[in-house]
Amino acid sequence: MTRVLLIDLDDVLRTWAPERDASVERRHGMPPGSIAAAAFGEGSSLRSVVTGRITDEEWRADIAVRLAPLCGGSADMAVAEWSESAGAVDVEVLEVVRTLRREGWRVGLLTNATNRLETDLDRLGLLEELDTVINSSALGVAKPDPEIFRLACQAMDATPEDCIFVDDLTQNVQAARDVGMEAHIFEGAASLAELLGHFTRQRDSSPDVPRGGERTFIG
Repeated sequence: MTRVLLIDLDDVLRTWAPERDASVERRHGMPPGSIAAAAFGEGSSLRSVVTGRITDEEWRADIAVRLAPLCGGSADMAVAEWSESAGAVDVEVLEVVRTLRREGWRVGLLTNATNRLETDLDRLGLLEELDTVINSSALGVAKPDPEIFRLACQAMDATPEDCIFVDDLTQNVQAARDVGMEAHIFEGAASLAELLGHFTRQRDSSPDVPRGGERTFIG
């Protein structure tokens, strides 16, 4: 049986520079934490953008509106600077993914993301590192809604019991378990390798396990 890994993107396969927000906030005279609050906090349009009800551009424009009382006319510039980076790949996690795919696993990215996702993955060189990319904004439903896990299984041509899901948020892990997946909190590349190595040892040891065909992009 071919095993399937569904892995989260942010704070798992992709990391962000610790000073990313703070450096922009300092340049534009904003209090620490202002950008995170405007982008992701209460009253933000985050849920709308990750479920495809608004575009990435509209979300970032809304962030600028929310920041304007703090930095006036430089809000658009601040958001543009904050938006420049696509983050960075955690190379140790990527090596785990590569090892699994060599061993016959199929690996899907399951992420709450905007319609900018494909551009970011291309910039990061990740498009060819994954069998399937499952983008919440293309599906209209986001983690931890159980429906996105069911749709992810369909995209991977797998049952929940075939899948192992790894995410950095407890509520997403619990939601995956509720639909029947083996699900784990991400605790670093070494722990991930150990966890998945255990399941690999339980598999059929045949070197000719199928890889599952061409990569697909759900979004």
